[in-house]
Amino acid sequence: MAGTSGTPGNGTGVGTGTPGTPRVLRAMNDRAALDLLLEHGPLSRTRIGKLTGLSKPTASQLLARLEAAGLVLATGTSEGRPGPNAQLYVVNPSAAYAAGLDVTPERIRAAVADVTGRTVGEFELATPGRRPAQPVVRQVTDALDGAVKAAGLARDDVHRLVIGTPGAFDPNTGRLRYASHLPGWHSPALLDELAAALPMPVEYENDVNLVAIAEQRLGAARGHGDFVLLWNEGGLGAALVLGGRLHRGWTGGAGEVGFLPVPGAPLVRQVTKANSGGYQALAGSQALPQLARELGITEIPTGPYAEVAAALVATAADHTSGPQRRLLEIYATHLATGLASLVSVLDPELVVLSGASLAAGGEPLRALVQAELEELAASRPRLVVGDVHEHPVLRGALESALATTRDEVFDTSR
Repeated sequence: MAGTSGTPGNGTGVGTGTPGTPRVLRAMNDRAALDLLLEHGPLSRTRIGKLTGLSKPTASQLLARLEAAGLVLATGTSEGRPGPNAQLYVVNPSAAYAAGLDVTPERIRAAVADVTGRTVGEFELATPGRRPAQPVVRQVTDALDGAVKAAGLARDDVHRLVIGTPGAFDPNTGRLRYASHLPGWHSPALLDELAAALPMPVEYENDVNLVAIAEQRLGAARGHGDFVLLWNEGGLGAALVLGGRLHRGWTGGAGEVGFLPVPGAPLVRQVTKANSGGYQALAGSQALPQLARELGITEIPTGPYAEVAAALVATAADHTSGPQRRLLEIYATHLATGLASLVSVLDPELVVLSGASLAAGGEPLRALVQAELEELAASRPRLVVGDVHEHPVLRGALESALATTRDEVFDTSR
């Protein structure tokens, strides 16, 4: 059975060999050069030598080795500098491909990225209805194949797949927990069936955890080893990153803060049954339309409650007085009430606010939550709004798949 995915690789994925031997040292230098090419784009031999501390002959041998292995390509020459133009090198995009899936009750969004991280194919498969029209395995393979076809590839070209879902697959039983609203995904044999149907390694991760990976690699949490990400869209959840690593808990349920007991909301006594209560009832997206009505706001849009909530918060953020401003203030207090419990236990250096309902509030909402939290909690983490706005769950799935793929493909010690 495939397990949950880990945090992004740290660039030290050197495999077999004895530490300190020439073979391992060469592999370490190779990986350092590949990471620099990923980060900085086209580089010359001289620039790679300076950034790695390698001599010109050693840098030349390194590039020749990586080019022969199909990991780098020569691409053009430098211009605009004194002296002869220097040959530039880049990571070979087609050295490997990774894929990610973002699964919700309404649709499966799929994407394929080359090893540089560039998305080369996307596809969205609608999955409406309480009962899936097709088996989940068929839905997954159809979504993946759609993205693979859009990329001009075959399924076998994908090195690794990461699937993001609400809830989490229990590592002890293999069953999906905390996501009763995701039809068809609760069979105890599902993971084995997916493994049999797909030719590449498959990993499974909670959707909010994947948003945290995206923010850690690309967004507001870059450079932070300890942070909490609070997500409010279809549901209210959190991701906990401690010491640079995701904390998933014994059953994968760490971060299921929608069930968190909070003042002002009834307790959720049976979490496996659909009921209202806890932090979700206090600060979840579905609470905002009711709050707006209580405040006398009459212009309430219609549609899915996550979209309605985001629209209400966006409008409220543009007001400095009146019922809309009051809605934003109450929402900020409700958010801070649950966050106070989290930060009091975890004491993170940063809290990232993400998801449509939180991003819609922007700086006005962030400032209000920050002020409330400083009164409610002993520790005072800095609050920021997430930077990864376009399909953050899918982006996190790709980043997770790419990290492991690079550790494997870039390991030249084998």
